Amino acid sequence: MTQPRRVGLIGLGAMGQGLASNLLRAGFEVHGCDVRPEAREAFARAGGHAAGTPAEVGAACDVLIVLVVDAEQTEEVLFGTTGAAAAMCEGRVVVASATTPPAFVARLAQRLSERRLLLLDAPVTGGVSGAAAGTLTLLTSGPEEAYAACEDVLAAVSSRIFRFGTTPGLGSKVKVINQLLVGVQIAAAAEAMAFGMRQGVDPQLLYDAIRSGAGDSWAFGDRAPRMFSGDGSTHTALDIFVKDLGLVLDAAREAEFPTPLASAAHELFAKAAAAGLGRADDSAVIRVFPGIS
Repeated sequence: MTQPRRVGLIGLGAMGQGLASNLLRAGFEVHGCDVRPEAREAFARAGGHAAGTPAEVGAACDVLIVLVVDAEQTEEVLFGTTGAAAAMCEGRVVVASATTPPAFVARLAQRLSERRLLLLDAPVTGGVSGAAAGTLTLLTSGPEEAYAACEDVLAAVSSRIFRFGTTPGLGSKVKVINQLLVGVQIAAAAEAMAFGMRQGVDPQLLYDAIRSGAGDSWAFGDRAPRMFSGDGSTHTALDIFVKDLGLVLDAAREAEFPTPLASAAHELFAKAAAAGLGRADDSAVIRVFPGIS
């Protein structure tokens, strides 16, 4: 009997758990790692093989998906003391799915190639719900060999795969642009909902009306209910948009390109984080407006 393909997954947060579930459902043997014991335990209960270090995951897999928070964590799990890269066999593929600077991805590809490993630049969009449903959109770039080696893996976790070329970092450039839009739209949704609530408009009726009109957006539909419902659960931490909009501003400065809306949104998220809301859901950005608790 043919052995199932082995996939590694480093980063078992809400997004990672969703990916793991879909990979397991598709018949892959999935090895995973996370710094949090509770995340590893949940993964093992779902049928995954929990590992104690990234190196253990790297040694056990044909394709490795890295879905951590940022470039620093990506660097650590691949090249740190117990990093996965040194343990991987030649010819294996690393799928880099964290939101990171495009220049970092280009350097990452070079470092992995020195170990005869392939890199697929593949940040994701679609949120926790998309990860759970297997309907994420992948924004990718990389060599044809990398795609060929992991197309079945990508198909198990996504419904759309955009290929922007062979140059590492092109996918990450598109993800930065995506985050510009989403961050600005969440900030705009918070401003609109806060303004309406201060005007004495019933928030549920306001939400329903906007959803029926031209002011609607995916971000408004997804985030606005959490802005007024009292739902205290964290789907995406507010600090993520402090980081991601920071990447937008860094890229804009490098390109000498004006981004006034992204700058305003970043300031709003940074203000919320400074007020102690960094680990709250990003919808909590509404609380920076006067009179909203």
